[in-house]
Amino acid sequence: MTLAFESVAEARAWLYEQRACGLRIGFVPTMGALHEGHLDLVRRAARENDLAIVSVFVNPLQFNDPKDYAAYPRTFAEDVRLLATAGCAMAFTGTLAQFFPHELDAAGKLNAAHQVPPGAAALGLEGAMRPGHFEGVAAIVDRLFETVLPDTAYFGAKDYQQAQVVLGLARRRGGPRVVVCPTVREASGLALSSRNARLSVEDRQRAAQIYQALRAGQAAWDAGVRDADALRSSVLLVLQRTPEFRIEYVAVRDPSRWTAEEPHGAMQQAVCLVALWLSGVRLIDNLRWDAPA
Repeated sequence: MTLAFESVAEARAWLYEQRACGLRIGFVPTMGALHEGHLDLVRRAARENDLAIVSVFVNPLQFNDPKDYAAYPRTFAEDVRLLATAGCAMAFTGTLAQFFPHELDAAGKLNAAHQVPPGAAALGLEGAMRPGHFEGVAAIVDRLFETVLPDTAYFGAKDYQQAQVVLGLARRRGGPRVVVCPTVREASGLALSSRNARLSVEDRQRAAQIYQALRAGQAAWDAGVRDADALRSSVLLVLQRTPEFRIEYVAVRDPSRWTAEEPHGAMQQAVCLVALWLSGVRLIDNLRWDAPA
């Protein structure tokens, strides 16, 4: 059974009692609409800790499109039911005002004094495409860490740039330990995402070409190609075979040194990141080439 709280204060009080008993806490922050990718994180948190805790909160601070925020599914009761099958001890949700009491202005926005810098990993790509997104991510993750005080927090690798922002945030604040877990995929290779539910059967088949394109880049890397532009082109060539894709970016980055600008020339390490639209649904994926799973 999974305990469920719809109040941040109630969740915080319960967590205080567990920590007072010396229990190790593993934490998985989510925005709900849970799928197998989320549950995989929860199962790992449960294996590696005394308690697995999950937050379910659709954070308005990280949406730059109000329509996208309004359309995001909110299924807390169903999420709690699924979490009970994955070993989650407690799940909680709340409101923005509960997470940030006395810190919002009259319009419900977070006051500038309480904002959290997202760091250099927020530059470019998602940071450029979605202004304010990573500022919102950093603010809520920082507050969630303060609320839960976990020993370890678990994030998925699918949101690669977000994971780098979180890793940087955790380093600057002195914890918690952050584990970035491999992307969970469908048999076709399509990365699991809450947004996949908005795709038709035909579009899900088309979307599987994203992973095939990333794997084409992997094949080029394994064959000895190291030039950033050539690697990027090998991915783009596959994606362009699906005319239904509206590509936002195909980018290559050195995972040890994040840059806003595209690198050129020989790469020693490389991760490829893709963002595109398909039938009004925005999809992202990535694959690290020098250290494949």
